[in-house]
Formats: sequence, C-alpha cells, structure tokens
Amino acid sequence: MNLMAIFLPVAQAAPAPGLGTFLLPIALIAVMYFLMIRPQMKRQKEHKAMLEKISKGDEVLTSGGIAGVVTDIGDNFVTVEVADNVRIRVQKGSIGNVLPKGTLKSAA
Repeated sequence: MNLMAIFLPVAQAAPAPGLGTFLLPIALIAVMYFLMIRPQMKRQKEHKAMLEKISKGDEVLTSGGIAGVVTDIGDNFVTVEVADNVRIRVQKGSIGNVLPKGTLKSAA
C-alpha cells in the first residue's frame, strides 16, 4: 500500500480558513489586554498621579529603597533628605511610594 494514498485524503479534507481560524488569536489578544496591558496602564496612571501630588515635607521611598523627606521639587528631579544635612537628588520617576507622615521618625 502506498503511503501517499493514506495521507492524501486527510490533506484534502482540511477545512478552508474561515471565522473559526481567526477566533482563537482574537480571543488570546483580548485575554492579554484584560490580564496584562490594562492593569499596567492603570498602575502607570496611578503612579503619575502620585508623582504630581508630591510636595515638600512628604516622606518618600525610592524604587532603590532609599527613604527620606522631600526638600525640593523640580520638573524632573526631587531632592530627598535622607539624614541630617545629607541630601540626594533623584529623578521623579524613581519615587516608588509616598509614606504616611511620621513613618521615618518611628523607624529610627
């Protein structure tokens, strides 16, 4: 028996591409949007709003783990006092969290 004779009817019976062929990729893209892209956009929006609300005297924690008090705010940079008379300048985007008032004093 010829092998081509066995596989030829199977190859000819393949369905023509239609709506079902495109349904799975569309469903996967929708799932990725709702599980990955949309939550990330929401976190970015919340982070941007937090950065706009930062004011002098706020206690902040940078993404590098440095905690301090905001002493000066510029357009792109924030000056953070980490100890008495020790100030560092960090990018605004590196501010990870604004801590509740008194957090640094209670930790010392």
